[in-house]
Amino acid sequence: MDLYYQKLCAYSYSLCHDYSKTEDIVQNVLLRLWINRNKINPELSLINFLYKSVYNEFIDQYRKEKLLTYLEKEHFERLQLIMENEPDELDSQTRQLKSAIDRLPPKCKKVFLLNKREGLTHIEIAEYLNISKRTVDWHMTNAFKILRKKL
Repeated sequence: MDLYYQKLCAYSYSLCHDYSKTEDIVQNVLLRLWINRNKINPELSLINFLYKSVYNEFIDQYRKEKLLTYLEKEHFERLQLIMENEPDELDSQTRQLKSAIDRLPPKCKKVFLLNKREGLTHIEIAEYLNISKRTVDWHMTNAFKILRKKL
């Protein structure tokens, strides 16, 4: 880790231009390498493997963020439509939304409310609940899927 961490962070930063994402990407790659250390072929170039792994991790995170951004955009568009409706209709839709949120799976509901009600970022939620940011992303994506189906 000491030998490659800075080089991998520099490469990761060149891809995403975000320090926190850079560190997440490199840490995920190094953690996966450590977990699977017994399966590594010592004849292959480790640095090439690490650079390719950083690139693949960046692509995976990019795809997930792209999906999440689309879902959040759709969520805000629907909220805008709700705000434009009549007050009585707004009350009805608000009750429907609260009911749908209450029926989310417990962990999913907790993550969703921490983000939408408390305004915490995905990283803050991950730290608060002691789970990975990927898990938070998954719960948010799942919550939006469920809410979209029910509403």
